[in-house]
Amino acid sequence: MASAITLSNVSKIYKNGTTALQDLNLSVENGQFVSLLGPSGCGKSTVLRIIAGLGDMSSGQLYWGDQQIKRRLAFVFQEAALMPWATVEANVRLPLKLAGVSQAEAAKLVKETLKLVALTGSEHAYPRQLSGGMKMRVSIARALVTKPDLLLMDEPFGALDEMTRSRLNSDLLTLWQQKRWTVIFVTHNIYEAVYLSNRVVVMAARPGRVVADLPIDAPYPRTEAFRTTPSFNEYCRKLSQALAEATGDR
Repeated sequence: MASAITLSNVSKIYKNGTTALQDLNLSVENGQFVSLLGPSGCGKSTVLRIIAGLGDMSSGQLYWGDQQIKRRLAFVFQEAALMPWATVEANVRLPLKLAGVSQAEAAKLVKETLKLVALTGSEHAYPRQLSGGMKMRVSIARALVTKPDLLLMDEPFGALDEMTRSRLNSDLLTLWQQKRWTVIFVTHNIYEAVYLSNRVVVMAARPGRVVADLPIDAPYPRTEAFRTTPSFNEYCRKLSQALAEATGDR
């Protein structure tokens, strides 16, 4: 399988001297769902920001497939960050408006995308009228409306209750299986990482670096039953051990 993106010996040192990343190497293949797992401060979000062009690296290289050309990507942040004065429809249409897409085409794309994330019927609602889970669905729809091939997600479900988080995990996997984007998903939740991913990359802090790379070989589609299997528990155990070793908690 061809590589979608490769980071080679990437380091990031902030002006205050903090080393966020040091000689990080990471290659993600087309269509993979890769989770970056690690404690706060290990540079997970910094990796996403560098890939998205929202931050510079101090050294190293970033390669897009076989060419140094950026792919069409979308970013889903920790907070939904919706415009409170705008309807669901207007929030999702924003990136199309900024890109100069015609009103007719934008209306079609917004309608398709809201259906994709199960928000049909909520087009004219305002963020204040939505639950946390629905707000995050709007945020995901806003990312997907541009039809990206690379989806960057920075702990998008971290602030949600467990039931909502579990439901959105399953919905995200269903979408991924339909569209086969390349997904890089940041989390500090071991169970979430195992459930979603076909590969989990463990990072450690001070300095931020990759310390383990574990394939999750369980087949898709995955259901809630997967969470109770011996293989799920074994993957969680291995990742917990890798995190403990990385943080010196052993």
